[in-house]
Amino acid sequence: MLRNNFKYAFYLIVALTVFSVSAGSYDDYFFALKNDQAEVVGRLLALGFDPNTRDAQGEPGLQVAVRAQSAQAVRALLTRHDLDVNALNEAGESALMLAALQGAMATTQWLLDSGAQVNQPGWSALHYAAASPQSRLVELLLQRGAAIDALSPNGTTPLMMAAKYGSEQSVAVLLAHGADVRPRNQRALDAADFARLAGRDTLAARLAAVSADRAR
Repeated sequence: MLRNNFKYAFYLIVALTVFSVSAGSYDDYFFALKNDQAEVVGRLLALGFDPNTRDAQGEPGLQVAVRAQSAQAVRALLTRHDLDVNALNEAGESALMLAALQGAMATTQWLLDSGAQVNQPGWSALHYAAASPQSRLVELLLQRGAAIDALSPNGTTPLMMAAKYGSEQSVAVLLAHGADVRPRNQRALDAADFARLAGRDTLAARLAAVSADRAR
């Protein structure tokens, strides 16, 4: 009888703990992720909080931490084997894509080392990296097997993104790796047109020249 009572009390404590973590720590978890409180994140996870929990906007915790540039919180999450590092938010963005857009080299490296997928249908991490100011990140993703001429849903390539939003060094890196300058998106715009739209006329002329040269 005493043994059964002890087992019942034990299970009751476990159940109450799990309920408390699930019901009372939601706000604490996302506050910790946004404010890089890695110790709080680790403590909640140790108590059984699901690392894949999403916020009210459907954003997985990992993406929340990446957006907030909470590097230590990201590392705390990546220690968990039950973390879905490739989960997508409501916009179809992975944590790797968000880190790439920020030009966050270290975070991108951690995500890749933790199994983040470089390629996916539609918008890719390379599209996002090409739009960032960090050309080394473009190089890194290419080394990890990123599809250089990946097409977004509207036919945009990483080179087009770099031509309009990224650094000219990123354009140079993509061209050096053989990026095709000739594709046009659904608006019939090529990479040179993207550069022209951004007022980067010198870059546009260079891309147009490359396109003409490769067409021969």
